[in-house]
Amino acid sequence: MTPPGPGLAVGDAVDVEVTAFAHGGHGVARHEGQVLFVRHAVPGERVLARVTEVGSGARFVRADAVEVLVPSADRVEPPCPWAGPGACGGCDLQHVSLAGQRRLKAGVVREQMARLAGLEVDVEVEPVPGDADGLDWRTRVEFAVDADGRAGLRRFRSHEVVPVDHCRIAAPGVDRLRVTDRSWAGSDAVDAVAPTAGEPVVVEVPGADVPDVVERVEATWEVPDGTVRFARDFTVSARGFWQVHPGAASTFLAAALGPLDVRPGERALDLYCGVGLFAAALSEAVGPRGQVVAVEADRDAVERAERDLAPAGNVVVVAGRVDDVFGVPRAERRRGRSRPRRAARSPLLPPAADVVVLDPPRTGAGTAVVRAVAAMRPRAVAYVACDPAALARDTAAFAAAGYRLDALRAFDAFPMTHHVECVAHFVPDAG
Repeated sequence: MTPPGPGLAVGDAVDVEVTAFAHGGHGVARHEGQVLFVRHAVPGERVLARVTEVGSGARFVRADAVEVLVPSADRVEPPCPWAGPGACGGCDLQHVSLAGQRRLKAGVVREQMARLAGLEVDVEVEPVPGDADGLDWRTRVEFAVDADGRAGLRRFRSHEVVPVDHCRIAAPGVDRLRVTDRSWAGSDAVDAVAPTAGEPVVVEVPGADVPDVVERVEATWEVPDGTVRFARDFTVSARGFWQVHPGAASTFLAAALGPLDVRPGERALDLYCGVGLFAAALSEAVGPRGQVVAVEADRDAVERAERDLAPAGNVVVVAGRVDDVFGVPRAERRRGRSRPRRAARSPLLPPAADVVVLDPPRTGAGTAVVRAVAAMRPRAVAYVACDPAALARDTAAFAAAGYRLDALRAFDAFPMTHHVECVAHFVPDAG
């Protein structure tokens, strides 16, 4: 293919050295001044990269490593036959050893914290209980359905459906549903869910009523006064949010609440609370003399949290976006324009809190919410993050608001993919 101007064009193949690993799961290479983001490559390798997409202004291109000329010591044979150039886009790192994957992810966390927060952090990516080899762990899988009613998984950055036999990272309960062996004519997608308690379920999208599933959490952590043990079942919509790794919820709960050392009688905030995982544990920790205020925007999750947490008698669930509940401005797009929007601060939100837990979406909490949290002068903040770049930006915002990063842990809750979960703790900066 002849490029329309200088630089590489879609279809071109070039011999490149992969020098780094980028946030998003790509190897980084350069060719005659252009940056290539190369899937299916490992830093230190020399590969033949075929261009699949040219970015705006031709400043960068996306490519697939279609041939490995000099392999990395971390390269392995992918356990899934559907992983590779032009195939399923769900897994980014099946060609890398599990130990190598975790080193690459730790490097991304360090790089984002250095670049966006100005901090040098020493972090390792820890395994999460529930999978031994990075396979058979994903308890919630959404299968796409093609025009012929066949279920499969989508190609990378495409709506095209790859009709796989089964997903190698799916939990055994998901496999037992045999979604890819059945016809789903009339459906856009099929959700397969294998909860940690009870039988797996399958949900057609669009479909009729969505069933409930039960997720079980058992976590243990140490505090100065002894060992805390927390065990509870949560009822969640089969299409509602819950961690997809079977060991993730318990792991994150212990990692977040352990260092907080929540004390009886304290006031705690649980922001982006979902169905109330952290709020339930905080409720037990603060006891009848304490209070927990939980904030969530999703109406279904709010109703479940209100119902399940009401017997405790010390939890208030506030329905609404966290930024709106705090009364901080946010941009709202109307007719193609972005306009500032500011809601009144909720009267249910207290003026101060002793401890705060945040588990925001991938975009992070944002500077305005971070400032509002810091203004409540908590003695400690726990932040659960599914995107290291968003965490790094919010870490910088906490620093500007007088809070320093006190501890950081990272977890491999999504083996075979580039995703990594972090749990950070912030305390007031004495300086």
